[in-house]
Amino acid sequence: MKKLLTVMAAFLTLAMIAAACGSSSSGTTVDTTAAVDAAEDARAVAEQAAADAKAEAESAMADAEAAKADAEAAKAEAEEANSRADNAEASAGEMEESLPMAGEVVRVTGPERSAEEWNAIESAMIPFEEATGAEVIYTGSADWEAEINVQIAAGNPPDISIFPQPGKLADFAREGSVMPLTDDAYEVATKNWSEAQISFGEVDGDFYGMPVKNDLKSIVWHKPAVFEDNGYDIPQTWDELIELTDTMIADGITPWCVGIESGQATGWVFTDWTEDLVLRDLGPEAYDDWVSNDLKFDSPEIKAIFEKILGLWNTPDAVFASGGSISSTHFASGPAEGLAADDCAMVRQASFFASFYEGDSSEIDVFYFPSNSPDEKPVMGGGNLTGAFNDRDATWAVMEYMGSPDYANARQVAQRENKGGGISGFNTANLNADKSLWSPLGQGFVTIMQEAEVFRFDGSDLMPADVGAGEFWTQATAMVNGESDIDTAAAAIDAAWPDS
Repeated sequence: MKKLLTVMAAFLTLAMIAAACGSSSSGTTVDTTAAVDAAEDARAVAEQAAADAKAEAESAMADAEAAKADAEAAKAEAEEANSRADNAEASAGEMEESLPMAGEVVRVTGPERSAEEWNAIESAMIPFEEATGAEVIYTGSADWEAEINVQIAAGNPPDISIFPQPGKLADFAREGSVMPLTDDAYEVATKNWSEAQISFGEVDGDFYGMPVKNDLKSIVWHKPAVFEDNGYDIPQTWDELIELTDTMIADGITPWCVGIESGQATGWVFTDWTEDLVLRDLGPEAYDDWVSNDLKFDSPEIKAIFEKILGLWNTPDAVFASGGSISSTHFASGPAEGLAADDCAMVRQASFFASFYEGDSSEIDVFYFPSNSPDEKPVMGGGNLTGAFNDRDATWAVMEYMGSPDYANARQVAQRENKGGGISGFNTANLNADKSLWSPLGQGFVTIMQEAEVFRFDGSDLMPADVGAGEFWTQATAMVNGESDIDTAAAAIDAAWPDS
């Protein structure tokens, strides 16, 4: 507006000058020249004012167009943001539909607690968690046997627990603390496990346990190089094993590493030796009678086996115990350290022993814990079953997953990686597990358990918990420590059996 007034003033000035020039009839040349100059100056001012006004108008128009463009860009950005939000909401809805257990937490407890085992169990749960959205938390403890009793008594059990003793699972089943398998869970079990393995979870005609892990127990760990360097042959019978023991002692080599310390479970290694010898010396039928209490601990047959074990362990220079005594030496890590350091030549321990061996796994091997005849090779093993303490959908989903080959394969991969390759210490009799994931030695363990003609589950684990996981362990420790004689210990174990 200011520019427009300036232009109008310039035109008025020019008009006044022109009128003045026209009304003068006798002006001089000087006056005419001055008038012309003034008119030109006014014209120049007007033209500049017009140019400035045009420039200002064009600038204002450009600003308006830029503002319009910014507004359109902001609108487009807002629409895109809204679209992204809509897509995110839709994706969240789809994810919620594909992860039906999102937000669910399932707590699992058990006795497996080494770093390799604990981490492998948690790693094996990752595929399940990613597929379902549920979170599975595992807690392992050396005192699991005592802790699960306290949790049950307090009314605060985990969702699932891993039972190394079917007898303890049976006790809880009869108390109504654990749930029988659902139809879907039982179908998973029958699809992936042999009848023998599933039968360990049967209680009074119903099935309560899902098999998840197995251990081969009838084996002896050794270093082949030590045997070769000293000219030792692999014993084929019990008598040859005792002869080898005596030869090693004479050569200045300690034959055995033995430890039975295991927290609240101290003593179970002695029960394993007992079970293997009952199966060999008395046969599978007598073994079953003993497990069912038809053959008493106080019988001459069972007491003779106690004497056989204690006689070997108490032979001078026959046993190395890194903890100072057999009862204060850890059941696996102690013997593993002793074998690695050549403090002994042999360890009778289950297939999981490999997970405790810190040396080069390629330097160790196993041979069959010999029977009385090279033609008789009964197999004794153990294993873990899961039991569910509630009827939640998420709980049963985890139970079914742990009984599947997917869990077995995932755990084997993780545990073998944790061990740096070689022997993982984890074994399974799952019929559909991928055996190629195991080392050659591990594949042999799996095959033996799947195909054994005479296979018996760990006897003390099948007995009622107060017996097999109670007085048997207690009295075994007392006998090893010299605090109780065989007759007293056997009578005490028999007295612990519940009234039928």
